[in-house]
Amino acid sequence: MNHRFLLSVALLACIGTASAQQAQPSQPASRPQAQAATRPAQPKLTPQQQAQLAKQNADMTQAALRVMQMVDANRIGEVWDGASPAMKRMVTRDDFVKQVTIDRNRLGKPATRGKAGVSRSQFPAGAKVPQGLYLNVAVPTKFANAPQPVRELVSFRLDEDKTWRVSGYSLR
Repeated sequence: MNHRFLLSVALLACIGTASAQQAQPSQPASRPQAQAATRPAQPKLTPQQQAQLAKQNADMTQAALRVMQMVDANRIGEVWDGASPAMKRMVTRDDFVKQVTIDRNRLGKPATRGKAGVSRSQFPAGAKVPQGLYLNVAVPTKFANAPQPVRELVSFRLDEDKTWRVSGYSLR
């Protein structure tokens, strides 16, 4: 694994921890509830950290596009085969292949894919998804049988061995 990639993974873990710690700002008792819904300040990133995140975004977007192309080629089982153990515990190979096949057959062949958006989430133990750091790549995709673009989403989980693996594929 690339050393810079490991650094960016470590950086993401730090950012996720900092964001989680800032997620519960203290509120003065006299402050009205309507004003309490402000976002906490994001940690400042150095230019080097920003470059690492941009590189990771580009790398993970390419990985997500490869997953989408595998689904396009009806290699859905191969996506599951290489997925995170966390995903494999939540859905069987047969159920994953069946559901993705149903969804994709309903939508038809992909015509065009738009610009990808990348987001990150960190889930604590006891959440609806397994604990961990996740990276999501969402792409607006125009399908043959859909009048409007559909959000095609590939999720990755940073597994315990510090490798990003597919943790989900969905269409909405």
